[in-house]
Amino acid sequence: MKKKLFALLMAGVMAFALIGCGNSGAPTTAGESSAKPAEASSTQNTSEPKKATVAVIFKALTAEYWKTMKEGCDAAAKDFGINVTVLGPNAESEIAQQVTMIEEQLSVGVDAIAVAPCEENAVIGALSPYLGKLPIIAVDTDFNLEGKTAFIGTGNTPAAKLGGEFAAKAIGKGGNAVLIGGQQGEGTSAARLEGFTQGLEENGCTVLETQYGKNTADGAIAVMEDLLTKYPGKINAVLAMNDDMIQGCLQAIKNAGISGITLVGFNGDSAVLHLIDSGEIDATVAQQPYSMGYQCVAQAYKAIQGEKIEEYQDVPALLITKENVVSFLK
Repeated sequence: MKKKLFALLMAGVMAFALIGCGNSGAPTTAGESSAKPAEASSTQNTSEPKKATVAVIFKALTAEYWKTMKEGCDAAAKDFGINVTVLGPNAESEIAQQVTMIEEQLSVGVDAIAVAPCEENAVIGALSPYLGKLPIIAVDTDFNLEGKTAFIGTGNTPAAKLGGEFAAKAIGKGGNAVLIGGQQGEGTSAARLEGFTQGLEENGCTVLETQYGKNTADGAIAVMEDLLTKYPGKINAVLAMNDDMIQGCLQAIKNAGISGITLVGFNGDSAVLHLIDSGEIDATVAQQPYSMGYQCVAQAYKAIQGEKIEEYQDVPALLITKENVVSFLK
Protein backbone atom coordinates (compact mmCIF):
# COMPACT_ATOMS: atom_id res chain seq x y z
CA MET A 1 0.00 0.00 0.00
CA LYS A 2 2.81 2.35 0.90
CA LYS A 3 4.55 1.53 -2.36
CA LYS A 4 1.40 2.35 -4.37
CA LEU A 5 0.94 5.67 -2.52
CA PHE A 6 4.58 6.67 -3.14
CA ALA A 7 4.27 5.89 -6.85
CA LEU A 8 1.13 8.02 -7.15
CA LEU A 9 2.84 10.99 -5.41
CA MET A 10 5.88 10.82 -7.73
CA ALA A 11 3.67 10.72 -10.82
CA GLY A 12 1.92 13.89 -9.66
CA VAL A 13 5.19 15.73 -9.05
CA MET A 14 6.52 14.89 -12.54
CA ALA A 15 3.28 16.00 -14.20
CA PHE A 16 3.45 19.36 -12.37
CA ALA A 17 7.07 19.85 -13.45
CA LEU A 18 6.23 19.21 -17.10
CA ILE A 19 3.37 21.74 -16.97
CA GLY A 20 5.69 24.41 -15.43
CA CYS A 21 8.45 23.94 -18.03
CA GLY A 22 6.14 23.90 -21.02
CA ASN A 23 4.78 27.46 -20.82
CA SER A 24 5.89 28.27 -24.39
CA GLY A 25 3.73 25.55 -25.83
CA ALA A 26 6.81 23.95 -27.52
CA PRO A 27 10.34 23.11 -26.39
CA THR A 28 13.12 25.54 -27.27
CA THR A 29 16.28 23.92 -28.61
CA ALA A 30 19.82 25.25 -28.09
CA GLY A 31 20.63 28.23 -30.34
CA GLU A 32 17.00 28.81 -31.31
CA SER A 33 15.71 32.36 -30.83
CA SER A 34 12.80 32.79 -28.46
CA ALA A 35 11.66 35.92 -30.33
CA LYS A 36 8.40 35.66 -32.22
CA PRO A 37 8.78 35.51 -36.02
CA ALA A 38 6.38 38.42 -36.49
CA GLU A 39 8.53 40.64 -34.24
CA ALA A 40 11.74 39.77 -36.12
CA SER A 41 10.07 40.56 -39.45
CA SER A 42 8.82 43.89 -38.15
CA THR A 43 12.36 44.90 -37.07
CA GLN A 44 13.84 44.09 -40.48
CA ASN A 45 11.22 46.08 -42.33
CA THR A 46 11.85 49.28 -40.34
CA SER A 47 15.67 49.31 -40.72
CA GLU A 48 17.01 51.78 -43.33
CA PRO A 49 19.42 50.62 -46.08
CA LYS A 50 23.04 51.66 -45.57
CA LYS A 51 24.06 54.70 -47.62
CA ALA A 52 27.01 54.38 -49.99
CA THR A 53 30.15 56.04 -48.67
CA VAL A 54 32.81 57.72 -50.82
CA ALA A 55 36.12 59.10 -49.49
CA VAL A 56 37.82 61.93 -51.42
CA ILE A 57 41.40 62.81 -50.46
CA PHE A 58 42.82 65.99 -52.02
CA LYS A 59 46.40 67.28 -51.95
CA ALA A 60 45.27 69.92 -49.44
CA LEU A 61 42.16 71.87 -48.47
CA THR A 62 43.78 75.23 -47.81
CA ALA A 63 43.80 76.74 -51.31
CA GLU A 64 40.72 78.17 -53.02
CA TYR A 65 41.08 75.60 -55.82
CA TRP A 66 40.60 72.63 -53.47
CA LYS A 67 37.82 74.35 -51.52
CA THR A 68 35.93 74.87 -54.78
CA MET A 69 36.43 71.23 -55.70
CA LYS A 70 35.08 70.22 -52.29
CA GLU A 71 31.93 72.25 -53.00
CA GLY A 72 31.41 70.12 -56.10
CA CYS A 73 31.84 66.93 -54.07
CA ASP A 74 29.34 68.14 -51.46
CA ALA A 75 26.79 69.00 -54.15
CA ALA A 76 27.07 65.52 -55.67
CA ALA A 77 26.71 63.92 -52.22
CA LYS A 78 23.43 65.80 -51.76
CA ASP A 79 22.12 65.01 -55.24
CA PHE A 80 22.84 61.27 -54.97
CA GLY A 81 21.95 60.91 -51.29
CA ILE A 82 25.26 59.37 -50.28
CA ASN A 83 27.90 59.95 -47.61
CA VAL A 84 31.01 61.73 -48.87
CA THR A 85 34.04 62.50 -46.70
CA VAL A 86 36.45 65.08 -48.17
CA LEU A 87 39.90 65.38 -46.60
CA GLY A 88 43.29 66.89 -47.38
CA PRO A 89 46.59 67.44 -45.57
CA ASN A 90 47.74 70.81 -44.25
CA ALA A 91 49.92 71.40 -47.31
CA GLU A 92 50.56 69.73 -50.66
CA SER A 93 54.05 68.78 -49.44
CA GLU A 94 52.61 66.68 -46.56
CA ILE A 95 52.91 63.33 -48.33
CA ALA A 96 52.91 61.15 -45.20
CA GLN A 97 49.82 62.91 -43.83
CA GLN A 98 47.91 62.23 -47.04
CA VAL A 99 48.91 58.55 -47.01
CA THR A 100 47.66 58.27 -43.41
CA MET A 101 44.32 59.79 -44.42
CA ILE A 102 43.97 57.31 -47.28
CA GLU A 103 44.79 54.34 -45.05
CA GLU A 104 42.37 55.48 -42.34
CA GLN A 105 39.48 55.86 -44.79
CA LEU A 106 40.15 52.48 -46.37
CA SER A 107 40.32 50.82 -42.96
CA VAL A 108 36.80 51.98 -41.99
CA GLY A 109 35.36 50.30 -45.08
CA VAL A 110 34.40 53.00 -47.61
CA ASP A 111 32.67 51.87 -50.81
CA ALA A 112 34.89 53.93 -53.14
CA ILE A 113 37.82 56.34 -52.92
CA ALA A 114 39.05 59.23 -55.08
CA VAL A 115 42.55 60.66 -54.60
CA ALA A 116 44.49 63.66 -55.91
CA PRO A 117 48.03 62.45 -55.14
CA CYS A 118 50.66 64.58 -53.41
CA GLU A 119 53.24 62.01 -54.50
CA GLU A 120 52.47 59.25 -56.98
CA ASN A 121 54.44 56.33 -55.55
CA ALA A 122 53.26 56.93 -51.98
CA VAL A 123 49.62 56.91 -53.06
CA ILE A 124 50.09 53.81 -55.22
CA GLY A 125 51.55 51.95 -52.24
CA ALA A 126 48.56 52.80 -50.06
CA LEU A 127 45.93 51.95 -52.69
CA SER A 128 47.39 48.84 -54.36
CA PRO A 129 46.09 46.31 -51.76
CA TYR A 130 42.52 47.45 -52.53
CA LEU A 131 42.59 47.00 -56.31
CA GLY A 132 39.55 45.04 -57.39
CA LYS A 133 37.91 45.40 -53.99
CA LEU A 134 36.41 48.86 -54.50
CA PRO A 135 36.42 51.63 -57.15
CA ILE A 136 39.64 53.71 -57.07
CA ILE A 137 39.58 57.03 -58.93
CA ALA A 138 42.40 59.47 -59.63
CA VAL A 139 41.11 63.04 -59.61
CA ASP A 140 42.87 66.23 -60.77
CA THR A 141 46.22 64.43 -61.12
CA ASP A 142 46.64 60.97 -62.61
CA PHE A 143 48.78 58.23 -61.06
CA ASN A 144 50.09 55.11 -62.74
CA LEU A 145 48.16 52.44 -60.84
CA GLU A 146 47.25 49.72 -63.30
CA GLY A 147 43.70 48.53 -62.70
CA LYS A 148 42.35 51.70 -61.10
CA THR A 149 38.81 52.56 -62.14
CA ALA A 150 39.25 55.97 -63.78
CA PHE A 151 41.06 59.29 -64.02
CA ILE A 152 38.94 62.46 -63.90
CA GLY A 153 40.73 65.74 -64.50
CA THR A 154 42.39 68.13 -66.87
CA GLY A 155 45.33 67.11 -69.02
CA ASN A 156 47.89 69.39 -67.40
CA THR A 157 50.37 69.45 -70.28
CA PRO A 158 47.96 70.60 -73.03
CA ALA A 159 46.30 72.99 -70.58
CA ALA A 160 49.60 74.63 -69.61
CA LYS A 161 50.59 74.82 -73.27
CA LEU A 162 47.76 77.35 -73.69
CA GLY A 163 49.56 79.57 -71.17
CA GLY A 164 52.92 79.08 -72.87
CA GLU A 165 51.49 80.01 -76.26
CA PHE A 166 49.86 83.12 -74.79
CA ALA A 167 53.12 84.25 -73.17
CA ALA A 168 55.10 83.59 -76.37
CA LYS A 169 52.71 85.74 -78.37
CA ALA A 170 52.91 88.51 -75.76
CA ILE A 171 56.73 88.68 -75.60
CA GLY A 172 57.45 87.76 -79.24
CA LYS A 173 60.07 85.53 -80.85
CA GLY A 174 63.40 85.61 -79.08
CA GLY A 175 61.80 86.46 -75.74
CA ASN A 176 62.99 84.90 -72.48
CA ALA A 177 60.88 83.28 -69.78
CA VAL A 178 61.38 81.69 -66.37
CA LEU A 179 59.13 78.96 -64.98
CA ILE A 180 58.08 78.44 -61.37
CA GLY A 181 57.10 74.87 -60.53
CA GLY A 182 55.52 73.63 -57.34
CA GLN A 183 57.03 70.60 -55.62
CA GLN A 184 60.00 69.17 -57.49
CA GLY A 185 59.27 65.65 -58.72
CA GLU A 186 55.49 65.99 -58.30
CA GLY A 187 53.47 64.89 -61.33
CA THR A 188 51.23 67.92 -61.81
CA SER A 189 54.16 70.30 -61.56
CA ALA A 190 56.17 68.34 -64.13
CA ALA A 191 53.24 68.17 -66.56
CA ARG A 192 52.48 71.89 -66.36
CA LEU A 193 56.13 72.87 -66.74
CA GLU A 194 56.29 70.65 -69.82
CA GLY A 195 53.24 72.36 -71.30
CA PHE A 196 54.57 75.86 -70.58
CA THR A 197 57.87 74.91 -72.22
CA GLN A 198 56.19 73.49 -75.32
CA GLY A 199 54.08 76.60 -75.81
CA LEU A 200 57.09 78.89 -75.45
CA GLU A 201 59.74 77.00 -77.39
CA GLU A 202 57.46 76.04 -80.29
CA ASN A 203 56.90 79.77 -80.79
CA GLY A 204 60.55 80.83 -80.73
CA CYS A 205 61.02 81.74 -77.05
CA THR A 206 63.66 80.56 -74.58
CA VAL A 207 63.20 79.18 -71.06
CA LEU A 208 66.08 80.64 -69.06
CA GLU A 209 65.51 78.55 -65.93
CA THR A 210 63.00 76.59 -63.87
CA GLN A 211 62.73 77.00 -60.10
CA TYR A 212 60.36 75.55 -57.51
CA GLY A 213 58.25 77.63 -55.11
CA LYS A 214 56.73 74.76 -53.08
CA ASN A 215 53.22 75.78 -54.20
CA THR A 216 53.13 78.86 -51.95
CA ALA A 217 53.25 82.61 -52.53
CA ASP A 218 56.11 82.99 -50.03
CA GLY A 219 58.11 80.28 -51.76
CA ALA A 220 57.59 81.98 -55.12
CA ILE A 221 58.67 85.37 -53.76
CA ALA A 222 61.99 83.89 -52.62
CA VAL A 223 62.82 82.15 -55.91
CA MET A 224 61.62 85.11 -58.00
CA GLU A 225 63.92 87.45 -56.09
CA ASP A 226 66.85 85.14 -56.88
CA LEU A 227 65.92 84.94 -60.57
CA LEU A 228 65.63 88.73 -60.93
CA THR A 229 69.10 89.07 -59.44
CA LYS A 230 70.52 86.32 -61.66
CA TYR A 231 68.99 87.61 -64.92
CA PRO A 232 68.80 91.42 -64.57
CA GLY A 233 66.77 92.93 -67.41
CA LYS A 234 66.57 89.61 -69.30
CA ILE A 235 63.27 88.15 -68.07
CA ASN A 236 60.31 88.96 -70.32
CA ALA A 237 57.77 86.48 -68.91
CA VAL A 238 57.10 84.42 -65.78
CA LEU A 239 54.83 81.38 -65.81
CA ALA A 240 53.86 79.68 -62.54
CA MET A 241 52.10 76.38 -62.00
CA ASN A 242 49.46 77.85 -59.69
CA ASP A 243 47.87 81.20 -58.94
CA ASP A 244 49.23 81.47 -55.39
CA MET A 245 52.74 81.44 -56.81
CA ILE A 246 52.10 83.88 -59.66
CA GLN A 247 50.86 86.34 -57.01
CA GLY A 248 54.12 85.80 -55.12
CA CYS A 249 56.07 86.47 -58.32
CA LEU A 250 54.07 89.66 -58.86
CA GLN A 251 54.93 90.81 -55.35
CA ALA A 252 58.66 90.15 -55.86
CA ILE A 253 58.63 92.06 -59.15
CA LYS A 254 56.82 94.99 -57.51
CA ASN A 255 59.31 94.98 -54.63
CA ALA A 256 62.16 95.19 -57.16
CA GLY A 257 60.51 98.15 -58.90
CA ILE A 258 60.34 96.31 -62.23
CA SER A 259 57.53 96.48 -64.80
CA GLY A 260 56.76 95.09 -68.24
CA ILE A 261 57.05 91.37 -67.41
CA THR A 262 54.24 89.14 -68.70
CA LEU A 263 52.75 87.02 -65.90
CA VAL A 264 50.79 83.80 -66.44
CA GLY A 265 49.31 81.66 -63.67
CA PHE A 266 47.26 78.50 -63.48
CA ASN A 267 43.95 77.67 -61.70
CA GLY A 268 41.66 80.66 -62.24
CA ASP A 269 41.46 81.71 -58.57
CA SER A 270 39.21 84.71 -57.93
CA ALA A 271 42.04 86.89 -56.56
CA VAL A 272 43.99 86.44 -59.79
CA LEU A 273 40.91 87.15 -61.88
CA HIS A 274 40.71 90.56 -60.20
CA LEU A 275 44.43 91.12 -60.85
CA ILE A 276 43.89 90.26 -64.53
CA ASP A 277 40.99 92.70 -64.63
CA SER A 278 43.21 95.43 -63.15
CA GLY A 279 46.05 94.64 -65.58
CA GLU A 280 48.61 93.45 -63.00
CA ILE A 281 48.58 89.81 -64.16
CA ASP A 282 48.14 88.90 -67.82
CA ALA A 283 46.51 85.47 -67.87
CA THR A 284 45.70 82.28 -66.00
CA VAL A 285 44.84 78.81 -67.23
CA ALA A 286 41.58 77.87 -65.56
CA GLN A 287 40.57 74.35 -64.69
CA GLN A 288 37.03 73.63 -63.56
CA PRO A 289 37.48 72.35 -60.00
CA TYR A 290 33.77 72.42 -59.09
CA SER A 291 32.92 70.22 -62.08
CA MET A 292 35.86 67.95 -61.32
CA GLY A 293 34.76 67.44 -57.71
CA TYR A 294 31.15 66.79 -58.68
CA GLN A 295 32.12 64.38 -61.43
CA CYS A 296 34.52 62.31 -59.30
CA VAL A 297 31.79 61.65 -56.72
CA ALA A 298 29.09 61.00 -59.33
CA GLN A 299 31.31 58.57 -61.22
CA ALA A 300 32.41 56.82 -58.01
CA TYR A 301 28.76 56.27 -57.13
CA LYS A 302 28.03 54.83 -60.57
CA ALA A 303 30.96 52.44 -60.16
CA ILE A 304 29.67 51.37 -56.73
CA GLN A 305 26.36 50.50 -58.41
CA GLY A 306 28.23 48.27 -60.85
CA GLU A 307 28.00 50.60 -63.85
CA LYS A 308 30.87 50.73 -66.33
CA ILE A 309 32.49 54.19 -66.42
CA GLU A 310 35.00 55.71 -68.82
CA GLU A 311 38.60 55.20 -67.75
CA TYR A 312 39.75 58.68 -68.89
CA GLN A 313 37.42 61.61 -68.39
CA ASP A 314 38.80 64.99 -69.42
CA VAL A 315 37.54 68.19 -67.81
CA PRO A 316 38.75 70.87 -70.28
CA ALA A 317 40.76 73.95 -69.30
CA LEU A 318 40.22 77.54 -70.43
CA LEU A 319 42.58 80.51 -70.86
CA ILE A 320 41.43 83.64 -69.01
CA THR A 321 42.81 87.00 -70.16
CA LYS A 322 41.86 90.66 -70.01
CA GLU A 323 39.52 90.04 -72.96
CA ASN A 324 37.25 87.51 -71.24
CA VAL A 325 37.88 87.92 -67.51
CA VAL A 326 34.70 89.92 -66.85
CA SER A 327 32.48 86.96 -67.76
CA PHE A 328 34.38 84.76 -65.30
CA LEU A 329 34.14 87.36 -62.56
CA LYS A 330 30.36 87.43 -63.03
